[in-house]
Amino acid sequence: MKLPDNIKGAIFDLDGTLLDSMWIWADIDKRFLSRRGIEVPPDYMGKVGAMSYRQAAEYTIARFGLSDTPEDLMTEWSEMAVGLYATELKLKPKTEKILNALKGKSVKLAVCTSATPEMCLPALKNNGVEKFFDAVVTTLEIGKGKEFPDVYLAAAERLNLPPAECAVFEDTLRAVTTAKSAGFYTVGVRDKFSAADEREIKCTADDFVCFE
Repeated sequence: MKLPDNIKGAIFDLDGTLLDSMWIWADIDKRFLSRRGIEVPPDYMGKVGAMSYRQAAEYTIARFGLSDTPEDLMTEWSEMAVGLYATELKLKPKTEKILNALKGKSVKLAVCTSATPEMCLPALKNNGVEKFFDAVVTTLEIGKGKEFPDVYLAAAERLNLPPAECAVFEDTLRAVTTAKSAGFYTVGVRDKFSAADEREIKCTADDFVCFE
């Protein structure tokens, strides 16, 4: 992977990009909905993947007619996920090598994630890579999911760089499309949970890589 010479910052998604973690959310979705007698629809993960935590909760309540509040859902999801993020989730095999290479070229690095701070920060620390990042921005903090560019723009601002000088690494089509529309250089990242959209991701993104 070779980024254009003008790129001075790299903004990374966490789940499915840096971390091999989407299997956890597939399992949580299955367990969460099965408690309510509901099977996971084939399009569900794709729908909620680019949403903020609250947006995903609100969407889930509306779609399945649940009586839970968004706070109820977010608490339940967090309780199911926090321990796994802190102890079990691993980086994709090439992640640390790529981070080292970019840091060696004085590229500023940020994480831009839909995971909560209670999930993402322990996961980065447990894998020994928190030292690489100059900023961590969550959609929960911004209040909008990745169908809006705000979280990427906030990350670029914290790196003190314009979007045109930042590369965004994402594994989902919606996130790649959003970042590209906001003027970022985009790099699609292969993940098996986004395999159905891989061809379109390759066509949309400026580059495509595999961290595995």
